[in-house]
Amino acid sequence: MRIKITADSTCDLPAALAEKYNVHIFPLYVVMDGVAKRDGVEIRARDIFDHVAAGGKLGNTAAVNVGDYLEKFREFRTEYDAIIHFTISQSMSACYQNANIAGEEVGNVFVVDSTNLSTGISLLVLDACEMAERGMAPEEIVSALEAKREKLDVSFVIDTLDYLKAGGRCSPLVALGANLLNLKPCIELKDGKMDVGKKYRGAIEKVIVKYLDDRLRDPDAIDRKRAFLTWSDGFDRAYIDEVRAAVLARCPFEELLESVAGCTISNHCGPKTLGILMYRK
Repeated sequence: MRIKITADSTCDLPAALAEKYNVHIFPLYVVMDGVAKRDGVEIRARDIFDHVAAGGKLGNTAAVNVGDYLEKFREFRTEYDAIIHFTISQSMSACYQNANIAGEEVGNVFVVDSTNLSTGISLLVLDACEMAERGMAPEEIVSALEAKREKLDVSFVIDTLDYLKAGGRCSPLVALGANLLNLKPCIELKDGKMDVGKKYRGAIEKVIVKYLDDRLRDPDAIDRKRAFLTWSDGFDRAYIDEVRAAVLARCPFEELLESVAGCTISNHCGPKTLGILMYRK
């Protein structure tokens, strides 16, 4: 059976990996100044940051619409026996609902709510690709990954709450207090929703060291097969290399993949956001 794996752009899967594993990415939309642009196609995260830095208003993000899904699902079903599609947590977006509407019309489309975001989704996607390559049926793949998603450990440490405030995901008072105290919160995914975990204090570069110490404190409890180091624009390459070395010194992953966050994630989290995304045992 030939199975096509697809995902929304919220997965932040690097283009090289999407090509290697033949994964199709559906871009969400970023609406800025009344103009909707496709994430990663017509707009990049740096465009958002430059626009805001110049005094512009933060844009909104919009889900992949039913028509976009229908067009590609129909196309893929002419070549593939089934499609498995991964979406951002349905509590954060209408992507899951829209993909199901389109999938039911096309048939043999299995839509998986990742209950996550960013490369937490990509970890599921890459597992699905490997399972499909081994000849597993789509129902088996979906069942296995719906169980495995419960072991995902997805978190980010954020440099500023200004973007979350502008997007309505935290109050202006909370953001003001955090900025005045130089607090850097760790955002964790719990039950499909973003939640504030530990709050760090200080410059983001120093905070990241503490964050890694906390997340990787017990390497024996971590699945070391694969993890993602994911960040938003704002760090230079030399610093990312230092962080990568720090991660591997604490937990020697067999494969530590890297990803720069796309527009959807960056629009909410802002620049200089960084996370280690992995599975727990």
